[in-house]
Amino acid sequence: MKKLMLGNEAVARGVYEAGATVVSSYPGTPSTEITESIIAYEGIYAEWAPNEKVALEVASGAAIAGARAFSAMKHVGLNVAADPLFTMSYIGSNGGLVIAVADDPGMHSSQNEQDSRHYARASKTVMLEPSDSQEAKDYTKWAFEISEEYDTPVLVRLSTRVSHSQSIVELGERVEYQLKDYEYNPAKNVMMPAMGRARHAIVEERMEKLKLLSDKGDYNRIEINDTSVGIITSGIAYQYSKEVFPDASYLKIGMCYPLPDNLILEFASKVNRIIVIEELDPFIEEHCKSLGLAVEGKDRLPLCGEYSADLLGEKLLGLKKGTYSLNDEIIPIRPPVMCAGCPHRGLFYAVKKLKLIVTGDIGCYTLGALPPLNALDTCICMGAGFTAAHGFNKARGNEFSKKVIGVMGDSTFTHSGITGLIDIVYNKGISTVLVLDNSITGMTGHQNNPVNGYTIKGEPTRQVDIEKLAYAIGFERVRKIDPFDVDNTIKVLKEETKADEPSLIIVQRPCALLKSVKYKGCVVVDHDKCKRCMMCMKLGCPAISDIDGKIIIDETQCVGCGLCLNVCKFGAMRMEGGN
Repeated sequence: MKKLMLGNEAVARGVYEAGATVVSSYPGTPSTEITESIIAYEGIYAEWAPNEKVALEVASGAAIAGARAFSAMKHVGLNVAADPLFTMSYIGSNGGLVIAVADDPGMHSSQNEQDSRHYARASKTVMLEPSDSQEAKDYTKWAFEISEEYDTPVLVRLSTRVSHSQSIVELGERVEYQLKDYEYNPAKNVMMPAMGRARHAIVEERMEKLKLLSDKGDYNRIEINDTSVGIITSGIAYQYSKEVFPDASYLKIGMCYPLPDNLILEFASKVNRIIVIEELDPFIEEHCKSLGLAVEGKDRLPLCGEYSADLLGEKLLGLKKGTYSLNDEIIPIRPPVMCAGCPHRGLFYAVKKLKLIVTGDIGCYTLGALPPLNALDTCICMGAGFTAAHGFNKARGNEFSKKVIGVMGDSTFTHSGITGLIDIVYNKGISTVLVLDNSITGMTGHQNNPVNGYTIKGEPTRQVDIEKLAYAIGFERVRKIDPFDVDNTIKVLKEETKADEPSLIIVQRPCALLKSVKYKGCVVVDHDKCKRCMMCMKLGCPAISDIDGKIIIDETQCVGCGLCLNVCKFGAMRMEGGN
């Protein structure tokens, strides 16, 4: 049976067909749909973990126990999971342990263009890299086999285009996998120095065996055509290259670590000129040069951004831009914006009025940095919203802290914000920090999390109580506000930033896109009352426009949240169509 599948869906199918039974992940674009697709399959336990480190630790425990286990994350999530990854490379797997990591060239939804292949090399872990959906499924299944045969975790590297592109996949049957026996073995599973030293030697022996596996050609293959040009490439870059250079010879890399030295040298002996085509860092190119080969690559191709057939045609053949485009129409730029009805908008409007310095975090609310709100000063990584505020205040003194707040979302809070709260209290900080609780993990597409009290399958579970948690940590000032009550939001922010002790403000209003949110009606403007003070325009709501000197509400975008009614001081806006 064949089916059209996203690359992420195909990875999920590979997990299912491989007989895996435990999956723990944290949502992160472009990897999110992998785990969301897995929950449709019977016989697999799947969960959203609070963060990627926890997710990989859960999967690692399951693998040590004898199950085939899996974890998915985006490239920056692998930073969070690096601690268990490096140690699991020493421990091994027992049952198969596979980690999917999705890179994001072009930063469609990320704060950097990190190249995860470096993690494979640094942790001495196998990495496979599919170039389409069929390979995404097949490589995932192979990854489990390699993991068990060589007693190692295996990384499967995806990219935004492989994850989110569709191609035909030949479906197979699920393997009836039998749990492997668990044996008490502290020399293998307890990584203290004496055991670690012995295991390191085993890891190096394993790498030599894996180099031989890489040379076998099952994952890496030579395609001989015109020998005047030979292209070494991998992942989605292989697809782009085939479009631009259909007659060239190819060494397609499917196992990008360890790289196949003998196969590379064999390929080089058969072609006159070698071009390495790879997105982001010159990972393969530098390896080829270390083998003494004269190759072209980053001297003509960019280090930054994602590739395309058009880019390769332009940089390598001097072709005009648009040669390989599907159409010649100029696609208008659509910058990201907080949705109409977004609960974060009311908060950032209030913050802007108070001219506060805001250390931000990763989530929908990061968009508060954009005009007209211009409300965020920093965004480093998940969890840094609180700790950066603490750092600001320690650097510039307590008086300065009256101007600084730290913000993060509810999912980010359980991901890596709790330790920041502890740091503030333990180290005698006086920072004011805010959890923006919109009842969901918003930016990655509405995944449940520990704060909203539902599992990955939507089943009710124990709900983390942020207020009680804050008191338990040592906060004595905890407030709850509705960000659409702008006047009260301003009042509470003034009070808490003046306090000479740490305070937490829980900003509660659900995401406007949740099915449970039922705003009614649409806002209309009474132009006779409108004074054109432009306060409503400062909200940055996509439903509000200034057209030909009049404030206009687009009824196709307005969700009837009513925030603009709370901002207008002249009664020029009213709700129509509601009850």
